[in-house]
Amino acid sequence: MAATATVEMRLGNVGSKNTVAASPLASKINAGIIRETPKESELPDLKGADNSQNSSPYLEQYGEVSMLDIKGADAQKMVLVIGIMTLHSFGEGSGVGVSFAGYKGLSQGILVTIAIAVHNIPEGLAVSMVLASRGVSPRHAMMWSVITSLPQPLVAVPAYICAEAFHKFLPFCMGFAAGCMIWMVMAEVVPDSFKEASPSQVASAATLAVAFMETLSAVLETVEQGQSWENMSGFLVSLLFGLGPFLGGLILVTFATAVKMQHSFLTGIASGIAIVLAAWRPLQLWMGGKMGLFYDVILLGGGALFFYVISIVVNANLSRSRAAGSDIIQSTRFISPLTLKAFLASGAVAIHAFAEGLALGVAAPKAYGMGRHMMLPVSLHGLPRGAAVASCMYGATDSWRGALFAAAFTGFAGPVAAIGAISAGIDYTGLDTWMVFACGALLPAFGGSLLHRFYKLNSKHASYGLVMGVAFAFICLTSTRLVCLHTPYCNSAPEAVT
Repeated sequence: MAATATVEMRLGNVGSKNTVAASPLASKINAGIIRETPKESELPDLKGADNSQNSSPYLEQYGEVSMLDIKGADAQKMVLVIGIMTLHSFGEGSGVGVSFAGYKGLSQGILVTIAIAVHNIPEGLAVSMVLASRGVSPRHAMMWSVITSLPQPLVAVPAYICAEAFHKFLPFCMGFAAGCMIWMVMAEVVPDSFKEASPSQVASAATLAVAFMETLSAVLETVEQGQSWENMSGFLVSLLFGLGPFLGGLILVTFATAVKMQHSFLTGIASGIAIVLAAWRPLQLWMGGKMGLFYDVILLGGGALFFYVISIVVNANLSRSRAAGSDIIQSTRFISPLTLKAFLASGAVAIHAFAEGLALGVAAPKAYGMGRHMMLPVSLHGLPRGAAVASCMYGATDSWRGALFAAAFTGFAGPVAAIGAISAGIDYTGLDTWMVFACGALLPAFGGSLLHRFYKLNSKHASYGLVMGVAFAFICLTSTRLVCLHTPYCNSAPEAVT
């Protein structure tokens, strides 16, 4: 994913790309390789750097190197980058396998696997940036980024089986790979950056990339040394909370593209889902005696008023900026009022997801078995939210990519809130109030002018979509309720997913 996003982005120049690619590698050498085996890896470091330096003349003696229709020095550097990153993956795969065979067993293995998986994001970023800066297509850049990490799962299994042998071999692998990276960064990537960009641009890109990697390394080290396994379990459960909206958006987009749904029908589906989401939690609290009807209505009205004010402010600012010809807002001149309403509606769903994420974050650390049992109810609970955003955006923009991205992005609000709740150590006090307030924002977002516009275009399709949206959301939320009532999956988080 990092590879695809990198190639699709159009950064200012090749030098910035090369610098951003080099900095995570250099930082990774310091944070994740040499620091782990300081004494054992010194000789392999030098050997790796020497081997990489000698590989360039070795490639040159075979004449002009070509790769993916690219020839000459650029192709040679691409071969070196891919080869070195692939070699580095052998050491990481060994580390994963050995960690599972350690004295802490599963807990240590999962922690090391998560750390390496997160480190693979900037690695894919680095590989794809180097390839993209030399004209490689997005598909090929993504493919080679994946290939460079393939040795990790292939080596992890034999490393687990023969843990003692691989444990002795691990310092040499990691040190050798570190030496290769040192030479690649200092002798190949950074000099290319200075050819294509100014020193200030190179320095800025390098500083940002190194800061990101050092922060990431510090966070992972803190989790490994200072955090309890209970909080780690809560962190994993929190990440699951973003899966449901993405799946809901994927289902909606797949179905909509297959049957060629009308825009009015899609908007009707979004409105129907939003109505059920807005009413579900307030009705539960009122019927369960946890909140009075009057207070319920006041909070719903407050949420609706909040969204209405935000909409007025956003529209007024955009109109003022367009009239003034502001350069900052030039890209919004092509955004239609309908698309803007869809964006605002997606924001209302993100607020709703954030409120539910806080509740999940309170309960997630109590989940047993790393919270994997909560995956089903949490995903079911998030499906209608993602479907609502995807159908609204698809109906307004006719872009399935934009719809899917919006569903995933709004779903990300849940994990962010949950992780924040875990870090802050808050309790459940007052979260119901925020939940009902967030539900109120959904009503004007989907039931106001957005739905009214499509009712004018085709009232029949809009009505059918409304009924289907209500039915879909009701089935998903009822299924979640039944799963929680008849299984122990939600014992630790009944407020978050029922």
